[in-house]
Amino acid sequence: MFKKLTLVSIVFITTFACSDKGVDTPIVTDNFDRAEMLEFWADGIIIPAYDSYVTALGSLKSESTAFYADPTAAKLEALRGAWLAAYLAWQEISMFEIGKAEEIGIRNFTNIYPCNVDLVHTHIDEANYNLELPSTFAAQGFPALDYLLYGSASDDDTIISFLSSDKTKTYTVALIDRLTDLSRKVLDDWNQNFRNEFISNSGSSASAATDKMVNDFLFYYERHLRAAKIGIPTGIFSGTESGGLVEGRYSGDFSKQLLEKSFSAVQDFFSGVSFDGQRQGLSLKQYLDLVHTENNTEFDYSASIIAQWESATQSVNALRDNFKEQIEEDNMQMLVAYDEFQKVIVLLKVDMLQALNIQVDFVDADGD
Repeated sequence: MFKKLTLVSIVFITTFACSDKGVDTPIVTDNFDRAEMLEFWADGIIIPAYDSYVTALGSLKSESTAFYADPTAAKLEALRGAWLAAYLAWQEISMFEIGKAEEIGIRNFTNIYPCNVDLVHTHIDEANYNLELPSTFAAQGFPALDYLLYGSASDDDTIISFLSSDKTKTYTVALIDRLTDLSRKVLDDWNQNFRNEFISNSGSSASAATDKMVNDFLFYYERHLRAAKIGIPTGIFSGTESGGLVEGRYSGDFSKQLLEKSFSAVQDFFSGVSFDGQRQGLSLKQYLDLVHTENNTEFDYSASIIAQWESATQSVNALRDNFKEQIEEDNMQMLVAYDEFQKVIVLLKVDMLQALNIQVDFVDADGD
């Protein structure tokens, strides 16, 4: 175990040593307009991203209807394409587990991987399940569809036959309907209630929208991007690598694409890039830049974060599309990528939070 973690351990030591910069923690300026930032987050990023996600799920529903009307190889490929498009759209909203999304626990019902194959078959065979129960997290969402569309048999003809059975059809349609229902609940709440509540809660307390959103952003980056997509399957925390724990396990060639989409969304949110890529709004980057300028601090917070993310991007570029194969054949490249993602944790979780006077509201349980 310790031999496998040598590279990571070195990075942990280096990262934490470098966090002691001898720079006084600044007193946050009051000149930053948090309400304007919150408005941009809501109207420029979050709501448009949810609109796109709901639309993608509508296409997934349409392709499933077309497949079941005529279960051919071509229709299966179209269904798989719609599944991937919706899965990629999910990566752009997964970090926003606030408001209704937090209330209903949308992430757990949407993307717990790997799926529990035995439970999926039990649900199909017995047709007795309640997808609202936490016990069904690992038998629904995109990972369960990944298994059904790609991993339920060794060849496409057999997969088509399996999907076409009445029981499997019922379950597959139920999974897609469940994703659609969850997404619409969240989007409707943003449009009807939560947007105004979110923007008006522009203070600087632990319960304020900025503090909560920043914590959700950090939690997502640390747990669901860095750890789940890279760290856990590479064996960082267990000491045992397991390619079977990657996202998109059964479809195979999409693990990297899913990571890249998630990582891009994280960087755009930090830098204030609108969902359509056409606008620049107030962001954490600008907030940090203002603190840096007004307090005349030596350390440039946002530049350091962005520079480290560029290094992480380069490490991802070196990986294969199929992370299961990458881990099984050359896990060291995945460990290198993990290290690059890890290096920014202190910059975000210590330096950024101190600069903005925001307290961490979640417990770190993975030892870093």
